[in-house]
Amino acid sequence: MSNKTSLSFVDQCLIQVDQALRSCVPGASEARRSSPAEKLDETSMTESERKHAAGLMRINHTGEVCAQALYQGQATTAKLEDVRASMEQAADEEVDHLAWCEERLQQLDSQTSILNPLWYGLSFGMGAAAGIAGDKWSLGFVAETEDQVCEHLEEHLEELPDEDLKSKAILQQMIIDEKNHGDSARQAGGSELPAPINHGMTLMSQVMKKTTYRI
Repeated sequence: MSNKTSLSFVDQCLIQVDQALRSCVPGASEARRSSPAEKLDETSMTESERKHAAGLMRINHTGEVCAQALYQGQATTAKLEDVRASMEQAADEEVDHLAWCEERLQQLDSQTSILNPLWYGLSFGMGAAAGIAGDKWSLGFVAETEDQVCEHLEEHLEELPDEDLKSKAILQQMIIDEKNHGDSARQAGGSELPAPINHGMTLMSQVMKKTTYRI
């Protein structure tokens, strides 16, 4: 069970700042599980293929930064203790994805997006607002977020160069984890979000993908 409710406001703020830094600062995230790509050999790709793969993995990394922020924002304002603890656990599991994607970007001679702090802040605010609206909406927000994440991960699986087996292995495991998070949120009582909110989330996702592909 989370002990955040027993912490002072200042302590909680410091925890959130620490979490933001761990999510946005390169090299700060440490995976608990080994990367699915660890035992796969690097394959030969053209320069354009490597750049394309890096752009896609940068999007995936920023998506995980957003997921971290969403979960942390929701955990801050969630009303029920078990919901708060569930959000914190999901955020912990997403750290693996952050670390895996960052490691793969380094292998592709690339880097994470310089826009990550911006996307973290926006996503944290959305998560906190969802938590304030009520736990059923907060959980529904998680479910919809994970659905959209799975959709773009599956698209990237198709778009990655055939030779990039390491990136594909990472995305395949990420899809499994994200689907589990979405299913858990629905089973915990998540409500279907109104269509305008779904459309707004889709639009924000599209803007994120277009901007972080290159920077």
